[in-house]
Formats: sequence, structure tokens, C-alpha cells
Amino acid sequence: MPPVIKVSNLSKQYRLGQVGTGTISHDVNRWWHKVRGKEDPYLKIGESNDRTVKGESDYVWALKDINFEVEQGEVLGIIGRNGAGKSTLLKILSRTTSPTTGSVKLKGRVASLLEVGTGFHPELSGRDNIYLNGAILGMTRQEINRKFDEIVDFAGVERYIDTPVKRYSSGMYVRLAFGVAAHLESEILIVDEVLAVGDAEFQKKALGKIKQVSIGEGRTVIFVSHQMEIIRQLTSRTINMRNGLIFNDGQTPSIIVEYLGELKGKHEEYKFKRSADVPSFEKIEVLTSLEDGIHEFGKSLKIILCIHSPKPLSSLELSFRICSRFDDSTIVYNWYTTSNELSSLKGQNGFGVVDILIPSFKLYKGEYYFRFHLTDPLRRVVYEEVNFIFPIEVIMGDVYNEWGFGNELCRYIEYTDTKISFPNKLNDSIG
Repeated sequence: MPPVIKVSNLSKQYRLGQVGTGTISHDVNRWWHKVRGKEDPYLKIGESNDRTVKGESDYVWALKDINFEVEQGEVLGIIGRNGAGKSTLLKILSRTTSPTTGSVKLKGRVASLLEVGTGFHPELSGRDNIYLNGAILGMTRQEINRKFDEIVDFAGVERYIDTPVKRYSSGMYVRLAFGVAAHLESEILIVDEVLAVGDAEFQKKALGKIKQVSIGEGRTVIFVSHQMEIIRQLTSRTINMRNGLIFNDGQTPSIIVEYLGELKGKHEEYKFKRSADVPSFEKIEVLTSLEDGIHEFGKSLKIILCIHSPKPLSSLELSFRICSRFDDSTIVYNWYTTSNELSSLKGQNGFGVVDILIPSFKLYKGEYYFRFHLTDPLRRVVYEEVNFIFPIEVIMGDVYNEWGFGNELCRYIEYTDTKISFPNKLNDSIG
């Protein structure tokens, strides 16, 4: 069976600082090349759409050489940073703008929900806009009549259905627009980042409807969102876009991990310095359930600390705290040893290894940092303090029924005169 959507060598070029494609001289130049059967000269210039750097050309490629296919009934997710080209791609698929080069083949009618108010006339009532949108999508009046009550009930705006939509709140706008796009019988549904405007009850209804139209009705859905949990719930395949290019196309879980790894960026690594006089950290490892510091809610988290002690200890306490990335002063998790737990480290020389396993780590989704401390509780002396290292990103994954904290710890403490080598993967470190 041929794909419902086939995008081939799709590119879109814009000229910065201009209305339209360029000046009259550029348009004449394009025309002169065209009548002579030659290539548009401005397709040979231009830079990638990287908004973070200053370019040398007035031309940028919002999209460049995009290729993908979507099968019937598939829900395709598209993610990427702001300016990656997601909305431009959806506008071309929705036929609200045309590509510079390449082609898009669509099998069936397309219903689009690109932004709040798209396709609605503010002076018309909700009732009139339902019929207007249906007509634009190619529906007959009989088809719209058959779906009308269902749309109004889904949107929850029955009381305001004969009121001009310019008086609607943004949430009501999106409810009605999504209801029209999802219930009218188009073969392809395109949804941009608009569901975030609605409340929790509407988002739940909308997600259920998307699953219904794809699985139950066999319609094709392209869904763009910055909310990774929604992408994970709805899609099995996702495209990660970067600077107008398809950076990767694959299974949703791996693409999300890759994308979150990009957002985390690089952090400054802590320089461990062995002290000749007092205990110090030799090495610290935080092993998450996924790569690049990504951790799924409810999965095992392991922390391995190697401590160097140049002389016998009379008292030692080890502690760590987890802080919110958005507010370093907010401590969301706190753990510390007691003197008895570290008794095996007292009076020893060499290297000590402390393994901390949290079998079910249950911090809510977000970004966090670690803070580690080595102290003498009796003398009230801080031997070493390691702050705000090892950023981790907690995602919800498929675990939605394990709410609560319950971060029970399993500890294993060993002391030796031989330096310990650390495992590279979480699975290698849990015996």
C-alpha cells in the first residue's frame, strides 16, 4: 500500500529582512533564468537556519532536503527546538505555503490545527465557523450536520455556540477548533503545539480522540509538541529536527532520549583533587536508567563514590542532596550516612567505595543536580563539598501508577587499599 504522505527533497528558503521572496531585481533575475530553462540562481546560496549565530547571507533555508513517508493510521511525532523548522513543515503539508523545491504527495483530505484561531473568522459565531471549516475541508453540509452535535459536545461550548468567536477565550478557541478538525472526516490530521492552551480535562479528551482517529478510524496524524510525555503516549515513531534538517527519524523512546540529551547540553566537570591531609572524593558516578543522564521515573538509580583517606579517621559523614535545576536553593531529596554506617572506613588508609542503590527513584519529571559532602560531624569540619554536578533529566516513561516518593536506599560500603575501577553502565554495576 502506498504511503498516505510522501515528502521528497523538500526545501523552503526565506530571505531575511524582506517582505516576500526578495526585490524586483531578484524576481526579474529568477524569471530570466526560468525562461532560458536554467536553475534559479538563488537556490545555490543561503545558509542553514541556525538562529544562534550571525550569518553572512540574507537567505536562509528554513527546511533543507527533507525526506520521509507516513503510512495510513500512523501517528508521527515531530520534535525539535524552536526554529528547527517544525511549523514551516506543517504549513507546507497543510498547503498554506508552498515549498521552494521538492514535492509533497498527500493521499486524502487534510485537517490542520496549526495555531489558535487558524481557519476561524472572528466575527462569525462558533456555529458558522464549524460550517465554514467543514466547507474548507471539502465536507458537504449533510456530513457537517451529522457531526455537529458531537463537535459541540466535545468542545464543551454549547452555551456560546451562537456567540462570535472573537469573544471566546484562547482555551475555548482551541477546544472548538480541535473538535472541528478531529471530528470532520479528513484522512490526515495535523496538530501543532496548541493543546497546551487547553486545561487538563481537555488535553485528556484530545489525546483520547487522537488515539481513536488513528487506531479506531485508521486516519493518519502528524503531531508536533514540546511536551515529551504527550509525544511518548501518542506516537511510536518520531522525527527530531534541527536547524531545518531531519537529525534523526526512529522509534519514539530513543528519539526522546536523544532530544533531551541535546537540551541538557554540556556541564562543567568537577576537577577532583586528592588531598594529602584530609579525606576527599576520588571519583563520583551517577548511573541513570538511560544514557546521557536521562532517567525514567520509578527505575533504579545508582550512585558510586570513591573516597580517599590519607590517614586514619576518627569520624566521617557522607551526604548528598538533590536540587532542582530551576532553583538551586530548593532541596528535593536529602541523604546522609551515620557514624555506624561508615564505621568500616574509620582507622583505614587508602580508598573506600560507597555504593548507593535506589531501587525505585521517584522524583517527578524535571531536571536536577547533585551536591555531595564529606564532613566530620564531631568536629563540625567540612572536608570536601562538590556542588551542582551530574545534571539528570527525569522523564515519566511508561510508569504512571507509582506516585509518591518511597525512594528506599540499598547501601553497600567496602574499604580497600586498592583503587576501584568504576562500571560504565547501570546494568553492569548492579549485581
